[in-house]
Amino acid sequence: MHFRIRGLAPAPFLHLYGLSDAALREHGAQRRITDRQPGFPDRIELRDAQPGESLILLNYLHQPADTPYRSSHAIFVREGAERAADLVDEVPEVMYRRTISLRAFDREHDMRAAELADGDAIAPAIRRLLADPLVDYVHAHYAVRGCYAARIERAG
Repeated sequence: MHFRIRGLAPAPFLHLYGLSDAALREHGAQRRITDRQPGFPDRIELRDAQPGESLILLNYLHQPADTPYRSSHAIFVREGAERAADLVDEVPEVMYRRTISLRAFDREHDMRAAELADGDAIAPAIRRLLADPLVDYVHAHYAVRGCYAARIERAG
């Protein structure tokens, strides 16, 4: 079973790049400068920000379906990120180095199954979840803080 992990499209966030801190607050967002390694996990490029890089912290509606699982949470996007990661059969290092909560959803956006995994256990867990023909997609979350990490689907 092949899988694809995609970062968020940058377009919905471009209007925030370069705004003053006051203007970001008007959008319910905040700027953070990475001060450690690993840094904050960017959701567009699916990588840890490097020390000194600027990120925008904002709330993101990652499960917009009108179901009991509708959900939003804080995410980081690296200011200036322009190209979404698109990985096939590869777990990005930013996810690999953290414990990940995998939540499998069907076409009606109801949760069918869930698993916790880290490191080398992430890819097999993704494959197990996607092996269920009723699962349409998987959401990955950083387990410690609960933040949305990425969407995972079957790859052609």
